[in-house]
Amino acid sequence: MCYFCGTAVPRDMQIGFSAICPDCGKDLHVCLMCRFYAPGAHWDCRETIDALVQDKEKRNFCEWFAVNEKYFTKAGQVPAGIGKAESAKKKFDSLFKS
Repeated sequence: MCYFCGTAVPRDMQIGFSAICPDCGKDLHVCLMCRFYAPGAHWDCRETIDALVQDKEKRNFCEWFAVNEKYFTKAGQVPAGIGKAESAKKKFDSLFKS
């Protein structure tokens, strides 16, 4: 699922350097979604990367990138907690409709 909006990412989806979330448009090949992302580690990464990735939410070209299992779902399955987020968003959006 997208780290930003929670949209499901099927397990078989390949997340390339230019992959974006179909719902919110955020980059998916980002440090925050990587299994090696570890705040507090050297450059916040458990791998031996050569350079600091300044913005952990922006697309990067790291060759070590591998999606953290917590962001995958089985095809067609909605991740836990997404129902609540969608419900809250609908309620919020309804406040501004005429």
